[in-house]
Amino acid sequence: MNKQRPKHLALHLIKLPLPGIVSILHRVSGLLLFLCLPLLLLALQYSLRSIETYTQLQGMLTQPLFKLAVLGLLWAFFHHFCAGLRYLAIDLHYLRSLAQARYSSKVVMVASLAMTAWVGVRLW
Repeated sequence: MNKQRPKHLALHLIKLPLPGIVSILHRVSGLLLFLCLPLLLLALQYSLRSIETYTQLQGMLTQPLFKLAVLGLLWAFFHHFCAGLRYLAIDLHYLRSLAQARYSSKVVMVASLAMTAWVGVRLW
């Protein structure tokens, strides 16, 4: 047991593989969706309360900053959804090998970004 281990890990030098990045982004997107849930419910309340509050909400959502926030929430939703399907496939043993897991993480990244871009272009 005479191994020379580092006393302090340099976390910024550790290179994560793509499945690790997808895992971290899955957690981040879930946290983002959870934290923005009250704002989304407030927006739903404004849209349903009266025509005045609906037009106020519609006016706010036409501003570029709010559009960017909605685009970020769309990415969080699509990434969390696609990564959740990936983890479900892993749990059901559809993805058994390391190569399949790596390929599925690439699919998650491409699919979530493509869906976000597609819906973002249609909404913008």
